Amino acid sequence: MFYPLIRNILFGFDAEAVHYFAMNSFKKGCAIKPVKKLLQSAYQYNSPLLQKNVFGLPFKNPVGLGAGFDKNALFLDELEVLGFGFVEIGTVTPKPQAGNDKPRLFRLKEDKALINRMGFNNDGVEIIAERLRKRQSSIVNRQSPIRKTSPALMTDDSLTNDQKMIIGGNIGKNKVTPNEDAWKDYEICFNGLFDCVDYFVVNVSSPNTPGLRELQEKDSLRKILSQLQNINYGKPFKKPLLLKIAPDLTPEQLDDIISLAFEVKLDGLVATNTTINRQQLSAAGKAKSDDIGAGGLSGRPLKERATEVVQYLANGTKGQIPIIASGGIFTGADAQEKLAVGASLVQVWTGFIYEGPAIVKKINQVLAGRV
Repeated sequence: MFYPLIRNILFGFDAEAVHYFAMNSFKKGCAIKPVKKLLQSAYQYNSPLLQKNVFGLPFKNPVGLGAGFDKNALFLDELEVLGFGFVEIGTVTPKPQAGNDKPRLFRLKEDKALINRMGFNNDGVEIIAERLRKRQSSIVNRQSPIRKTSPALMTDDSLTNDQKMIIGGNIGKNKVTPNEDAWKDYEICFNGLFDCVDYFVVNVSSPNTPGLRELQEKDSLRKILSQLQNINYGKPFKKPLLLKIAPDLTPEQLDDIISLAFEVKLDGLVATNTTINRQQLSAAGKAKSDDIGAGGLSGRPLKERATEVVQYLANGTKGQIPIIASGGIFTGADAQEKLAVGASLVQVWTGFIYEGPAIVKKINQVLAGRV
């Protein structure tokens, strides 16, 4: 009810700076137990109808937060308060990385869109892994004995309303790493986060790291994914491995992705990342985009294309490989659209910025048939 007013105030400030201000303020509020309980009551919606088991993991609901929002795993407890079924951290690189020059995050309010050229800014895998381990230890110490179980070992029968949020690890390469050595960076991040996350997403589709999207070519991808799966299958318990793709791929490139997904036994696909296409913008949005310059576009203008890609992948895989849909999801109807064409789970990001902290609850209520 009050979010449009708050949003108008927040939108008066730099997009990246106000993001951290808002989340740090929310974190301070959640540190007060009565306030945290009040926020949980306001923003969480749990129902057995929402629970899903996808690539062997138990999700309390199908609505997640896409990578890039909580790059450094700083706000996971607070995002859990908001009712997310899963959160994808990252993109994480082997070495800490400052990212591209600021400003690098821009709003296109006329189109309910964002343009970002962040450039994989993050604290690096070692610091982020240690942060995740500390959080895990804290959770285990608070749990009853029956809950001291890895999410990956739980089954459909073990799904409960108080189930913990699933954490995904989105991994990438450092900007200075040449593409021929990119597989080494992905291996470092995979090993570094293996005991800290529930599933992995290989990100080769960001438009903001020079040359990264070239790694979406079949031979380059095969080298990265095969190496990670060799490590994965050598572990006592493997982790689901997914690939995030760009919305700008041709049908032939999507066919290559589908073929490779079966070849290397991927557990899932994430469709899609941001787009470099500006055709769906309004005249005002296009003019502003021209002034902003390069970057990945997300939000409403991506909705139609993201749905097309999800449907193409679902048809091409015959529904045998789960898909996380991302792109232009603002409402329960948007989420239903993605699920109807073959997605198993959905992720919000730009929709979260424009719709506010109640977005997960509103979507889940629609998906559960309560609205």
